Amino acid sequence: MLDQFTAYINRCHLISEGEKIILALSGGIDSMVLAYLLLKTKVQFVAAHCNFHLRGEESDGDEKFVRSFCEKNEIQCFVKRFETEKFAKEQGLSIEMAARELRYAWFEELRQQLGYDKIAVAHHADDQAETFFINLLRGAGLNGLKGMKPQNGVIIRPLLWASREQIRKYAVENQILWREDHTNAESVYLRNRIRNQMLPTFDELQPEARQGLYKSLEHLAAENELYRALLKEKLAQIVEREGDVQRLPYSKLVKTEAPEPVEGPTFSFQLLFEWLRQFGFNPDQCHFIYDALGTGIGNQYCSPTHGLVIGRDELQLSEIKEKKDDEIQIEIGEQEILSPVHLCFSKLEKTSDFVVDKSPEVAQLDFDTLKFPMTLRHWRHGDRFHPLGMKGSKLLSDFFVDQKFTEYQKQNVWLMVSASGDILWVVGYRIDDRFKVSNTTNSIFLCKQNRSTR
Repeated sequence: MLDQFTAYINRCHLISEGEKIILALSGGIDSMVLAYLLLKTKVQFVAAHCNFHLRGEESDGDEKFVRSFCEKNEIQCFVKRFETEKFAKEQGLSIEMAARELRYAWFEELRQQLGYDKIAVAHHADDQAETFFINLLRGAGLNGLKGMKPQNGVIIRPLLWASREQIRKYAVENQILWREDHTNAESVYLRNRIRNQMLPTFDELQPEARQGLYKSLEHLAAENELYRALLKEKLAQIVEREGDVQRLPYSKLVKTEAPEPVEGPTFSFQLLFEWLRQFGFNPDQCHFIYDALGTGIGNQYCSPTHGLVIGRDELQLSEIKEKKDDEIQIEIGEQEILSPVHLCFSKLEKTSDFVVDKSPEVAQLDFDTLKFPMTLRHWRHGDRFHPLGMKGSKLLSDFFVDQKFTEYQKQNVWLMVSASGDILWVVGYRIDDRFKVSNTTNSIFLCKQNRSTR
């Protein structure tokens, strides 16, 4: 088993020469065998033990056992005690999920504190099988069914190739002591029911059933890697970026060569789901969005980090940013505003050689027509102005349509408004014709927008 262990580490590039490892050492058979193998291979490591206080005296007994083992083998040992049930209740988590969050957060904190490279956990092939069936029952796709990776970031699983039977046999042959967790024999949790009830029945279906499952998991992992690579390439082709906004036209989402409609997720839905899931949208939201394509124009959906708007012929995605004050006053004589939009102001006397600056980032207004204090704000339904070059007024919402504004642009554009309530400038786009510099203008109010803020 030692040869298989070192071969797997080398094949998967789990531990390089000189790397320092934190071993998650529970005292159970799996982690004790992993500790024994690491000692045999001369890998530099320390032990980290979590006491979750879930099994009374047994939990304290596990801690004492791990401390004794580490002292005997001259392994530096770190122990953390948690009030797991209290944490689970406060966070609204199951005991299993609470313990998982606590231990991995501490492992990473310890790794950074010590300056170590990786964290080794003792997951094995049977854990893979159990995880597969758990995810299968939850309706997972390929990414969930592929199982755990030998390495995920700084987490490594050097025993992922070995079965529970192999590990137990090696422990007995080498007289490795361990602590037995009696809750593993109880079928309270789903994982335990799969381990104690389902997998034994699965093994009876045919010889080598478990080995066939292990091979299938390897194939799923390889196929998932290929799928992810092709998916990334496809999304790069169909998702357009404009500043902070990502845009997905419906025409690029639909698979034109699609066969007859079928029940269940379609090619186009799967693309939509894979695009949005990376920004925190859940499957239910993705179904609502997909069903609303083309009909729910203006509908908005939010994940914890991003907002999505259904447009006329595209989806528009942008990061949610905390908005500052909705209104900012501009007093007479003010020279600059830095946030939320960077504008510079100055008053100039009109000269005979004056030339109109046609850049949309510049507004040249007739100073004598302005009423202070002016205000910067976002648009409101019913807002109207007289776009430069037009004699009549226009709804700002119609101006947005003419300019092909995205929903993101509509919600985030700033307006400069006179104290009289007149819109002077759609900042960065168009001034109001009534306030332009004319032949009768004596003084010019010059506003410049920093391009990087547009």
